[in-house]
Amino acid sequence: MKFHLTLSTDLHSCCPEYRGAAVYAEVTNTPYSEGLWQEIDAFTQTLRVSETADSIKQHPAIAATREAYRRLGKDPSRYRPSAEALRRRLLRGLELYRIDTLVDLINLVSLRTGYSIGGFDADKIQGTDLCLGVGRAGEPFEGIGRGTLNIEGLPVFRDAVGGIGTPTSDNERTKMDVGTRRILAIINGYDGDEQRLNEAAGMTQELLRKYAESDGGKVLLFG
Repeated sequence: MKFHLTLSTDLHSCCPEYRGAAVYAEVTNTPYSEGLWQEIDAFTQTLRVSETADSIKQHPAIAATREAYRRLGKDPSRYRPSAEALRRRLLRGLELYRIDTLVDLINLVSLRTGYSIGGFDADKIQGTDLCLGVGRAGEPFEGIGRGTLNIEGLPVFRDAVGGIGTPTSDNERTKMDVGTRRILAIINGYDGDEQRLNEAAGMTQELLRKYAESDGGKVLLFG
């Protein structure tokens, strides 16, 4: 399956620095991976002794995403990018939710890199064209575990039916589960740093090979 990813003119005009990377791979998902959680626990310990709430916001990838929100008219302290929200959760002494290996794996890449990453069951996406645009007032969007989410002013990927993912939350309709066999992971680089974006894509592929019985899949750069 080949996906075609584009940026809308309104998103590009507000965020011309945006670059994205999409990783598409065939996978085997599991409820839990001990090795993966050892890596998550190691990162958690390091973060708790080296970061503060202020330093998290200053991370280049997180700061760039927060700035994109402001440009689009969204308050990043009310609708936090997922990478920031994950780091802040750990800093408060809370553990990450254990969902399944694919979700946990994407969370680890997001934590390490500061990029907000959409992780989708590729078989649930309608069509092969995905466009990154700006959320509209009243646009329906059911965030995973959040109910109806007001995505007005948020960057949003849309398929043929509607929104599937924002940097704050993905949509219930296309979420991954233990039955997922094909993953599309979209790494959102509002900082425009293609080297860091490539490193994040490579990290995603490496973890898919280690924990999801994958060959790592293919990477598409866009933006």
